[in-house]
Amino acid sequence: MDTEAKHSERDRSFAPAAGSEEGPRSSRIPNRLTASLSWRRTAALGAVCSVFVLLLSHFVVQPFLIPSGSMEPTLRVGDRVLVNKLAYRFGSVPQRGDVVVFDGTGSFVQEAPQENPVTGLLRGVAASLGLAEPAETDYVKRVVGVGGDRVLCCDKRGRVEVNGRAVDESYLYPGDAPSQVRFDIIVPAGTLWMMGDHRGNSRDSRDHLGEPGGGMVPVDMVIGRVDWIGWPPGRLGSLPDGGALAGARAPGGPHG
Repeated sequence: MDTEAKHSERDRSFAPAAGSEEGPRSSRIPNRLTASLSWRRTAALGAVCSVFVLLLSHFVVQPFLIPSGSMEPTLRVGDRVLVNKLAYRFGSVPQRGDVVVFDGTGSFVQEAPQENPVTGLLRGVAASLGLAEPAETDYVKRVVGVGGDRVLCCDKRGRVEVNGRAVDESYLYPGDAPSQVRFDIIVPAGTLWMMGDHRGNSRDSRDHLGEPGGGMVPVDMVIGRVDWIGWPPGRLGSLPDGGALAGARAPGGPHG
């Protein structure tokens, strides 16, 4: 009897206590397998979503962080705008009054600055998602003249003229003159004359008149048209049109 009692006590001492986390090893393996599969599924889903967003940004709509005040009050520093990359893909071309993002290499910047390839790749990915400032060669400006236009400043009332028609630029920064720099140019075919809305704080086509290209931006360097402000929420909405500038007559056309 004593021997049986000792065996019983020994068996009970090896049995897991009630509520103990320790259990059969076989019951823990499925839990680990489930957790591993869940992690892999989440990682795969994240990778697919990231690729989709990058493709969308590259081909359709790209977020763009506004880095300076050159387009105030239309666009403010820190705004995230959505650049429509399909706007000029199917035969359409930039129009007077459009606000566009373009690569200024060869026009506003003669040579692209050198940077570490890895750093450049990471910055490019972040910029394409609107999380970092764009490349130093990317600009956002308003199209003031298209190929064939004669653009000058200023008329007797200090206004910009496009093809002989004075433009009432209601989008200008309050208190800004249309231009402190006088110019009278003919825009070559296939190029654009660009100006910022904050004329006193914008380096644009006027600043490159004496350089190769004369400040003109080739149409094929345009990345897309800014159609919407996506952030912050208080400024969410579409951009207003170019007003009188959008209605400027074409060269040789009837007077409006």
